[in-house]
Amino acid sequence: MSSAPAISIAVETPLSDEMRAMVGELNDLLLSLTSEDACHHLTVEQMADARTTVFVARVDGKVAACGSLYRHDGDIAEVKRMYTRPDYQGLGLGRKLLDRILALAIEEGFSEAVLETGVNYDAAKRLYETSGFKVCGPILDYPEHPESLFYSRRLTAA
Repeated sequence: MSSAPAISIAVETPLSDEMRAMVGELNDLLLSLTSEDACHHLTVEQMADARTTVFVARVDGKVAACGSLYRHDGDIAEVKRMYTRPDYQGLGLGRKLLDRILALAIEEGFSEAVLETGVNYDAAKRLYETSGFKVCGPILDYPEHPESLFYSRRLTAA
């Protein structure tokens, strides 16, 4: 009988070789599923900006998933760069990352969390909808696009 994998989540730099590789995988996946004009990627350099906090999930020490909080002016927090590598899907890493992102946004006093995802990303839509996000119109400065889906959620301290 195998033991449960050791899962850890921590804030990490996106500039490591491990993160560069995973973000490259994410970009390739998104571009295989969505037209380029509907992909709104942050580069790892942009992810390293002070406005962004990158959470990394590791399974048995290996980089398995990531998600980021991007701070906008005012009281809006954006969920960005959510990704779980295929070998690690089904472990609840996306939910754990999203919970950490939203907890940080609440702790920092943001009143709303928003995000953009693709219309055909079924696992992402399930995660967001079961986490209290509601479909809304275009957010921030994102253009309306037939392949984009926008979500918003009010944030309140527990």
